[in-house]
Amino acid sequence: MECEWKPDEQGLQQILQLLKESQSPDTSTQRSVQQRLEQLNQYPDFNNYLIFVLTKLKSEDEPTRSLSGLILKNNVKAHYQNFPNGVSDFIKSECLQNIGDSSPLIRATVGILITTIASKGELQNWPELLPKLCLLLDSEDYNTCEGAFGALQKICEDSAEILDSDMLDRPLNIMIPKFLQFFKHSSPKIRSHAIACVNQFIISRTQALMLHIDPFIENLFALATDEESEVRKNVCRALVMLLEVRLDRLLPHMHNIIEYMLLRTQDQDENVALEACEFWLTLAEQPVCKEVLCGHLSQLTPVLVNGMKYSEIDIILLKGDIEEDEAIPDNEQDIRPRFHRSRTVAQQHEGDGIQEEEEDDEMDDDDDDDTISDWNLRKCSAAALDVLANVFRDELLLHILPLLKELLFHPEWVVKESGILVLGAIAEGCMQGMIPYLPELIPHLVQCLSDKKALVRSITCWTLSRYAHWVVSQPPDTYLKPLMTELLKRILDSNKRVQEAACSAFATLEEEACTELVPYLAFILDTLVFAFSKYQHKNLLILYDAIGTLADSVGHHLNKPEYIQMLMPPLIQKWNQLKDEDKDLFPLLECLSSVATALQSGFLPYCEPVYQRCVNLVQKTLAQAMLHQSQPDQYEAPDKDFMIVALDLLSGLAEGLGGTIEQLVARSNILTLMYQCMQDKMPEVRQSSFALLGDLTKACFQHVKPCIADFMPILGTNLNPELISVCNNATWAIGEISIQMGPEMQPYIAMALHQLVEIINRPNTPKTLLENTAITIGRLGYVCPQEVAPMLQQFIRPWCTSLRNIRDNEEKDSAFRGICTMISVNPGGVVQDFIFFCDAVASWVNPKDDLRDMFCKILHGFKNQVGDENWQRFSDQFPMPLKERLATFYGV
Repeated sequence: MECEWKPDEQGLQQILQLLKESQSPDTSTQRSVQQRLEQLNQYPDFNNYLIFVLTKLKSEDEPTRSLSGLILKNNVKAHYQNFPNGVSDFIKSECLQNIGDSSPLIRATVGILITTIASKGELQNWPELLPKLCLLLDSEDYNTCEGAFGALQKICEDSAEILDSDMLDRPLNIMIPKFLQFFKHSSPKIRSHAIACVNQFIISRTQALMLHIDPFIENLFALATDEESEVRKNVCRALVMLLEVRLDRLLPHMHNIIEYMLLRTQDQDENVALEACEFWLTLAEQPVCKEVLCGHLSQLTPVLVNGMKYSEIDIILLKGDIEEDEAIPDNEQDIRPRFHRSRTVAQQHEGDGIQEEEEDDEMDDDDDDDTISDWNLRKCSAAALDVLANVFRDELLLHILPLLKELLFHPEWVVKESGILVLGAIAEGCMQGMIPYLPELIPHLVQCLSDKKALVRSITCWTLSRYAHWVVSQPPDTYLKPLMTELLKRILDSNKRVQEAACSAFATLEEEACTELVPYLAFILDTLVFAFSKYQHKNLLILYDAIGTLADSVGHHLNKPEYIQMLMPPLIQKWNQLKDEDKDLFPLLECLSSVATALQSGFLPYCEPVYQRCVNLVQKTLAQAMLHQSQPDQYEAPDKDFMIVALDLLSGLAEGLGGTIEQLVARSNILTLMYQCMQDKMPEVRQSSFALLGDLTKACFQHVKPCIADFMPILGTNLNPELISVCNNATWAIGEISIQMGPEMQPYIAMALHQLVEIINRPNTPKTLLENTAITIGRLGYVCPQEVAPMLQQFIRPWCTSLRNIRDNEEKDSAFRGICTMISVNPGGVVQDFIFFCDAVASWVNPKDDLRDMFCKILHGFKNQVGDENWQRFSDQFPMPLKERLATFYGV
């Protein structure tokens, strides 16, 4: 038997001194403590001292002992593999002996320590851990039972997957039935641990739990009205998850469950109410939602609406009583990291003229109460109302309208504010039914924009943005002009939250209104430029977005000397202030990218310094990445977002300036840098470099051409549809290159063609990728028909269906020329699918004359080939509009 480890008195005092100092609020003391702790990690038995203070040194105060355990936990996380055997065994045995300490704080700390050791791959190397903890659950001593359960709950949270694997001989077969026994324990804390443990295994449909699903559900029902709120919260959480994975088992009881959840959503304890409110969000995603919930809508609606009011604590946290704070600098912690959405090349569609964006305008990111713990009852209720409005549509309005009348004109601002939020939440789902009321509601809301309470002004901005689509569809003087005038005033509000909401709402309005805004440009720019001098840090970032969206929306209409004179100086001033390491460059570069594309030649005076800096950012990032790769200890990994945003701005310049960018490219090493970026292991870097390659190919191919032999194999290997955006941009770039190369493209066809044909035939391929794939196949066939035409039959049908919906443009034109050329080389390849070709031809509004002649020739050739009688029989299958179009335009 080895003798028990004993601490050295002097060493112990030194460590206690450190633990005391580390509780000091002074940051320089904190820093020196950190350094000393790092030094002490050199001594093998330092961790023995830490566990000793935690478990044995009862003379010390609890916070100091717990802190010692937490420092030990961090050491386990960082260095456990280097602990000598004796040390790790000592720690393990001390943990198991002290899991029942009389202090809840010490028990919890020991539990955290146990799960940290367990998740370091030590569940396999600590075979006695789970059996011992399960045994301790049966202890007569409350502290021991509670401590063991606390540790088990943390292990179930951290190691759920490995617990349900063959690596451990499936301990859950014993553990889950054991946990279920404790649902009826006399102590609420124990009952709560037991449910929390089992809850970890619902979503993964763990076999051991599925075998006991009925007793589990019965036990949950038995605890439904438990007096302890933590238990009720865990019951609600379990039911929400079961709704996703075992709806079949809940359906027989659904009426009672809904009644129960209605009660819990109004629970006095907000944490319980929040868990219960998630139930409605999850139920809305289930196909049975309408059927099981329709009888309860009249009860549920007022409950959700009531949950949408700010609580008193919210208002305090939001500083809702401080109306003017524009002069107070932002707290840097409150500024959320932004994610740059890398450039994706997309086609324009019939009738909209705006590129299709994925629906990303969900409730949660707009109604931005981000200073409260992010997710709360108000947000959850609003999100639930939003999804239910999408399920029930106007049926929900029957229950909402009577409530809304009362709320929207209520004298108390908190109530009125919640009514405005309700109106915004139902905008998407109930739009049709709301239309008759909008002519009086929109002017009322525009009036609320000047309410004396800042929180009312800010929510009104958001709600109005949800109805922007309707506003824009009406004559501009009726609603658009008054709304825009008031929103612009709010952009200059004296309250920062209102500024932020107004800026975001204005960006949405810009996207909807597009060129409708052109008459008001001077007025809009005046406001946005004035906001530059007024805004604190956080809102500046949102302002960049509003300016970028404006440029995207009005396009070349922005290219007037007086507008450029207003807009560019403040942007360039910020550009010069920011250092290369400053993350604020991201939104500014994105904004400049939109502005450059819109201004086109108007951007020329600013072009050179901007171009230079972007090339430098790419070069710096690549250099840093290489240093990091060769010496990871000495050099940090770079933040590649700098490079991605810079590549995207270069794309914007190439697109906006076209051929004028040629001299800048000639004088820089951008193509060498791009060659490296195209091989980067981060997909977003490749995605942006392929977009830039396509744009430079269009703008100045003479500089790209010498690199084609190096670039094409890389493009070929990136045609992997698992990475949609990378694949999309690589496909588009190949198409642009082939147009420039002409017949010289021939040696490269084999690198791409088979993958492209495979992608166009894949089920569930996103629309944008299908369209770009079809265009590139058409373009390859246009320049090298002999190589591509033999495969015609393998792609003609999906090719026709994916291009019939895009607007007439250059890309569509070259693609269709390609398909016609290929049909003349291999007419047999189109015979079986000729009706699809006819339909695609009919989708053209104004083809160029020579293209129309090509269509004519093919249609008539086919008709003559089969003879009048067969043509008649064939064309009788056409829908009427197709028949008429072909007769009118092509005389067949």
